[in-house]
Amino acid sequence: MTQVLVALIAVVLLAFMSIKIVPEYQRLVILRFGKALENPQGPGLVLVIPFVDRPIRVDLRERLFEVPHLTCITQDNASIAIDFLIYSRVVDPMASVLAVEDFRAAAQGIATTTLRAVIGDIPLDDVLAKRDQINVMLQEKLDAVTERWGVKITAVEISDITPPKEVLDAMTRQMSAERSRRATVTEAEGSKQAAILVADGEKQSEILRAEGRRQATILEAEGEALALQAIFQVAKTIDPKTMSLQYLTTLRSMASSPSTTFVFPLEFSSLLSGIFQANQQTFKP
Repeated sequence: MTQVLVALIAVVLLAFMSIKIVPEYQRLVILRFGKALENPQGPGLVLVIPFVDRPIRVDLRERLFEVPHLTCITQDNASIAIDFLIYSRVVDPMASVLAVEDFRAAAQGIATTTLRAVIGDIPLDDVLAKRDQINVMLQEKLDAVTERWGVKITAVEISDITPPKEVLDAMTRQMSAERSRRATVTEAEGSKQAAILVADGEKQSEILRAEGRRQATILEAEGEALALQAIFQVAKTIDPKTMSLQYLTTLRSMASSPSTTFVFPLEFSSLLSGIFQANQQTFKP
C-alpha cells in the first residue's frame, strides 16, 4: 500500500513537472539534452520531459531600464552627468537566450559606452539643446548592436542632464542678460510705436485743421460771391437819378473831411453831365 502511494505521488509530481503554463506575453525556450529545440514554445500548455528538458522563460513585453548619473565628457571637455532611459523588447526569443548570456546587462553596458562615445563628439551647448537628436542617434547605434541578440531598442530618452556648477552659473548669468536685453528691446519698441502713433495723430490733426480752413475759405468765398451777386441784382433795379444822388451824398461827405486831397474817378465828368441833363429836363418850362 505504501509503495502504491509513493508511486502515485511520483506520477503526480512528474505530471506537475511536465506541464508548463506559458502566458501570452512569454515564450518557452527548451534545451533538450543541452540542444535547443527548433522553435520556442507557447503560449498555453507546454509539455516538457522532466530531468531531460531545461525550459527557459523569455518575456516578450517591452521593458525599461534606467542608467542613472552616467558621467560623460563633451567635445569641449565639459564633464556632465546624464540620466537616461532605455526601452527594449525581445523580438527573437531563441537569439536572446542563445546569443547572449544576459541581454539586459549587455544592453545596459553597450548603452553606457555608446552614450559616452556620442556625447564625446558633441559640444556642451548642443548636448543641452539637441536632446531629441541625441536620443535618435543612441537608439540607432544601440539597435544596430542588440539586433544580433534578438532585442529591439524601441526608444532612448535622456531624462536629465546635470552640467558642472560653473556652467550652471554661467548659464544663469547669460539667461539674466538675455532677459534684460529683451526687456530693453521691448521697451524701445514700445517707445518707437508710441512716437509713431503720436506723430501720426498730429499729422491727422493738421490734415483735419487744414481741411477745415479750406472748407471755411470756400464757404466764405461763396458767401461773398452770393453777397456781390445780390448787390448786383439790386443795383440793376436802381435808376440813374438815384445813383447820381448817391454820388452827390458821397461828395458832400468828402467835402466835410479835413483832407485837402481828393481823388475823383474817371466817370465823374460823365456823372456831372448826367446830373445837369436831368436838372434841365426837370426845370424846363
